[in-house]
Amino acid sequence: MENRSGVVFIHGFIGTLDVSGWDTRYESPDLLGYGRHRAVPMDAISLPAQVEHLHAFIVEHFGDAPVDVVGHSVGGAIAMLLAHAYPECVRRIVNIEGNFTLDDAFWSASVGRMSATDADAMLAGFRADPRAWIGGAVKDPTPEMTRTAARWLDHQPASTLRAMGQSVVATTGSPDYPAALREVFSRHPVYLIAGERSRHAWNAPDSVWDECAGYQVIKDSGHLMMLEQPVAFAEALRSWLG
Repeated sequence: MENRSGVVFIHGFIGTLDVSGWDTRYESPDLLGYGRHRAVPMDAISLPAQVEHLHAFIVEHFGDAPVDVVGHSVGGAIAMLLAHAYPECVRRIVNIEGNFTLDDAFWSASVGRMSATDADAMLAGFRADPRAWIGGAVKDPTPEMTRTAARWLDHQPASTLRAMGQSVVATTGSPDYPAALREVFSRHPVYLIAGERSRHAWNAPDSVWDECAGYQVIKDSGHLMMLEQPVAFAEALRSWLG
């Protein structure tokens, strides 16, 4: 069993979390329902299940050494839940526009309410025109961004998105969720990253900004700042985790 500290990247609702130029030890595991785990049935996919899945992965790959976790969007919520359930497993957290309140679940909630037929049709439509899909979050998508979008859209079935959407609502809408977040902030350094265009749409309470260990707003970017400004994004992570 390995016992070396490192960084674990936790992807969001769709696709993977890609960090260009990251040159220290890291792992970027697929969550349940994604990539190599895409065959996991819908009723086995939830945010608490993702926490257990990640904890087992971390123990397997890092032993008892605490890791830094970097979570994007829904992955940010999972990072916080992981630190709450297994505080000894996590050293530091970088939360990239993660779900702090139910208000951030507007799209995932709508997908969670879809029928299987409607969700399949939605994802098929996105896959038919990945440039249009990524263009909703990125200004002037390049061919490389479009290829990344196509890869992300192929990374999970619609059933995974429905299950995740339902669990995001159930978890972040729970009256226990704010207390769990407060415990994490009291025990761990939590750093925040936001995109300049998406910062004000992020429903992060004032207390989050007051209690965080540091934050950066990535200029000329939105929610997918790792695509639009990969160098600045990696530098922000390196400033805290390097």
